[in-house]
Amino acid sequence: MKITSIITCGAIYGLTFFSNSQEELAKSMARGKELYKESCITCHLANGEGVKGTFPPLAKADFLTKYPEKSIRAVKFGMSGAIKVNGVDYNNAMPPSGFADDEIADVMNYIRNSFGNKNTQPVTEKMVAAVKEK
Repeated sequence: MKITSIITCGAIYGLTFFSNSQEELAKSMARGKELYKESCITCHLANGEGVKGTFPPLAKADFLTKYPEKSIRAVKFGMSGAIKVNGVDYNNAMPPSGFADDEIADVMNYIRNSFGNKNTQPVTEKMVAAVKEK
């Protein structure tokens, strides 16, 4: 009887935690989508495909998965120099977004879970704050 109660309580807690974290991620992504439309869409386009050779894609972008900290740093501080995304070389400049840490987390959650990207670990404001300019 005790084991059944423990398992039931654990299942309820797990479902509640999972549901709340998914709900928070969905809210973050919705806020991030609006920020994306305001600031990122001009270069990376509405479908996240960018402009080959000029502005890297965000759609199914291996760079986002391989280098999450570099991706956050690019949004936070801007980026210049050569990078490779999905096997294509890019060497352009991206200005800093001017977003606050919580906004960077939101736009990263949107990008990392849109355009064919599937990332299970949400980006948090704390993670963004930990990323320093080099």
